[in-house]
Amino acid sequence: MKKILKSEGEWRNELSPIEFQVTRQAYTERAFTGQFWNHHQSGIYTCVCCKTPLFSSDAKFDSGCGWPSYFTAIDSENVREIVDKSHGMTRTEIVCNICDAHLGHVFPDGPPPTGLRYCINSASLRFDPLPY
Repeated sequence: MKKILKSEGEWRNELSPIEFQVTRQAYTERAFTGQFWNHHQSGIYTCVCCKTPLFSSDAKFDSGCGWPSYFTAIDSENVREIVDKSHGMTRTEIVCNICDAHLGHVFPDGPPPTGLRYCINSASLRFDPLPY
Protein backbone atom coordinates (compact mmCIF):
# COMPACT_ATOMS: atom_id res chain seq x y z
CA MET A 1 0.00 0.00 0.00
CA LYS A 2 1.36 3.36 -0.99
CA LYS A 3 0.90 6.03 1.69
CA ILE A 4 -0.68 9.34 0.72
CA LEU A 5 1.13 12.29 2.28
CA LYS A 6 -0.07 15.88 1.89
CA SER A 7 0.57 19.12 3.70
CA GLU A 8 -1.98 20.62 6.07
CA GLY A 9 -2.68 23.30 3.45
CA GLU A 10 -3.36 20.71 0.76
CA TRP A 11 -5.82 18.87 3.02
CA ARG A 12 -7.54 22.16 3.95
CA ASN A 13 -8.01 22.97 0.25
CA GLU A 14 -9.48 19.54 -0.55
CA LEU A 15 -11.79 19.01 2.42
CA SER A 16 -14.75 20.86 3.92
CA PRO A 17 -14.10 22.45 7.33
CA ILE A 18 -15.81 19.59 9.22
CA GLU A 19 -14.05 16.93 7.12
CA PHE A 20 -10.71 18.59 7.89
CA GLN A 21 -11.44 18.86 11.61
CA VAL A 22 -12.50 15.22 11.87
CA THR A 23 -9.91 13.56 9.65
CA ARG A 24 -6.84 15.71 10.19
CA GLN A 25 -7.41 16.97 13.77
CA ALA A 26 -9.22 13.93 15.30
CA TYR A 27 -12.37 15.92 16.03
CA THR A 28 -15.61 14.03 16.77
CA GLU A 29 -18.81 15.24 15.15
CA ARG A 30 -21.86 15.48 17.39
CA ALA A 31 -24.00 12.36 17.68
CA PHE A 32 -27.04 12.11 15.39
CA THR A 33 -25.81 14.93 13.13
CA GLY A 34 -23.72 13.17 10.46
CA GLN A 35 -25.15 12.28 7.08
CA PHE A 36 -24.59 8.52 7.45
CA TRP A 37 -25.71 7.66 11.00
CA ASN A 38 -29.22 6.77 9.74
CA HIS A 39 -28.27 5.85 6.18
CA HIS A 40 -29.59 2.57 4.74
CA GLN A 41 -28.57 2.49 1.07
CA SER A 42 -26.49 -0.45 -0.22
CA GLY A 43 -22.91 0.36 -1.13
CA ILE A 44 -19.40 1.02 0.06
CA TYR A 45 -18.20 3.69 2.49
CA THR A 46 -14.80 5.04 1.49
CA CYS A 47 -12.29 7.41 3.11
CA VAL A 48 -13.23 11.02 2.39
CA CYS A 49 -9.55 11.90 2.00
CA CYS A 50 -8.23 9.14 -0.27
CA LYS A 51 -11.22 7.03 -1.41
CA THR A 52 -9.88 3.83 0.17
CA PRO A 53 -12.74 1.32 0.67
CA LEU A 54 -13.38 1.05 4.40
CA PHE A 55 -16.82 -0.36 5.25
CA SER A 56 -19.67 -2.11 3.45
CA SER A 57 -23.34 -1.41 4.02
CA ASP A 58 -23.62 -5.18 4.66
CA ALA A 59 -21.62 -4.68 7.88
CA LYS A 60 -23.54 -1.56 9.02
CA PHE A 61 -25.90 -1.83 11.99
CA ASP A 62 -27.90 0.51 14.21
CA SER A 63 -26.01 0.68 17.48
CA GLY A 64 -28.12 3.56 18.81
CA CYS A 65 -25.00 5.65 19.47
CA GLY A 66 -25.69 8.33 16.84
CA TRP A 67 -22.73 7.57 14.57
CA PRO A 68 -22.48 5.10 11.70
CA SER A 69 -21.52 1.71 13.15
CA TYR A 70 -20.04 -1.34 11.45
CA PHE A 71 -19.08 -4.77 12.83
CA THR A 72 -16.11 -5.21 10.46
CA ALA A 73 -13.95 -3.34 7.97
CA ILE A 74 -13.87 -4.36 4.30
CA ASP A 75 -10.15 -5.10 4.60
CA SER A 76 -8.25 -4.99 7.87
CA GLU A 77 -5.22 -3.71 5.93
CA ASN A 78 -7.13 -0.48 5.16
CA VAL A 79 -7.61 0.55 8.80
CA ARG A 80 -5.11 0.87 11.61
CA GLU A 81 -5.70 0.87 15.36
CA ILE A 82 -3.99 3.36 17.66
CA VAL A 83 -4.22 3.57 21.45
CA ASP A 84 -6.04 6.83 22.29
CA LYS A 85 -5.62 8.10 25.86
CA SER A 86 -7.31 11.47 25.32
CA HIS A 87 -10.23 12.81 27.36
CA GLY A 88 -9.24 10.86 30.48
CA MET A 89 -9.96 7.41 29.04
CA THR A 90 -8.28 4.71 27.00
CA ARG A 91 -9.92 3.85 23.67
CA THR A 92 -8.88 2.37 20.35
CA GLU A 93 -8.75 4.99 17.60
CA ILE A 94 -9.28 3.89 14.00
CA VAL A 95 -7.42 5.66 11.17
CA CYS A 96 -7.20 5.08 7.44
CA ASN A 97 -4.02 3.12 6.85
CA ILE A 98 -3.41 4.86 3.50
CA CYS A 99 -3.68 8.56 4.45
CA ASP A 100 -3.79 8.50 8.29
CA ALA A 101 -7.25 10.13 8.41
CA HIS A 102 -8.95 9.86 11.79
CA LEU A 103 -12.13 7.84 11.29
CA GLY A 104 -13.44 7.16 14.80
CA HIS A 105 -13.03 4.41 17.41
CA VAL A 106 -13.67 0.69 17.75
CA PHE A 107 -15.30 -0.87 20.81
CA PRO A 108 -15.77 -4.51 21.90
CA ASP A 109 -19.56 -4.22 22.29
CA GLY A 110 -20.79 -4.94 18.77
CA PRO A 111 -22.93 -7.74 17.35
CA PRO A 112 -21.86 -11.15 16.06
CA PRO A 113 -19.94 -12.34 14.24
CA THR A 114 -17.10 -10.05 15.38
CA GLY A 115 -18.41 -8.49 18.59
CA LEU A 116 -16.91 -5.18 17.40
CA ARG A 117 -18.49 -1.77 16.92
CA TYR A 118 -16.57 0.52 14.60
CA CYS A 119 -18.05 3.88 15.59
CA ILE A 120 -17.17 6.16 12.66
CA ASN A 121 -17.64 9.88 11.98
CA SER A 122 -19.80 10.52 8.91
CA ALA A 123 -17.50 13.41 7.98
CA SER A 124 -14.65 10.93 7.46
CA LEU A 125 -16.63 8.97 4.86
CA ARG A 126 -17.90 9.16 1.30
CA PHE A 127 -20.53 6.74 0.00
CA ASP A 128 -20.47 4.84 -3.29
CA PRO A 129 -23.88 3.22 -3.95
CA LEU A 130 -24.02 -0.23 -5.49
CA PRO A 131 -25.36 -0.20 -9.06
CA TYR A 132 -28.75 -1.85 -9.54
